[in-house]
Amino acid sequence: MAYAARPPGTPVRVADRPAAGHCRTPFHLRGRRGVVTVCAGRFRNPEQLAYHRPGLPALPLYRVPFPFVTPDGVETADEIIADLYAHWLETEEPAP
Repeated sequence: MAYAARPPGTPVRVADRPAAGHCRTPFHLRGRRGVVTVCAGRFRNPEQLAYHRPGLPALPLYRVPFPFVTPDGVETADEIIADLYAHWLETEEPAP
């Protein structure tokens, strides 16, 4: 499957779907919205590599920061920066 390029500044949402087996996307980020800051390159899919599959085609890996939210739901000035593969990101419409 081919994935559209997401240049820096692209708003995205982490897919909120179950994952059976090995998964490189943190559960606490699923459904969260962020903005791509950089494309780190294309790499073989580690979710397939974990099962001795070739992990091809290589997927884009994007760096996306998210506001840190405390366990009681308070958003802080801190952020979590995650490197996420293209197949876990959905393009979001920019906020008005």
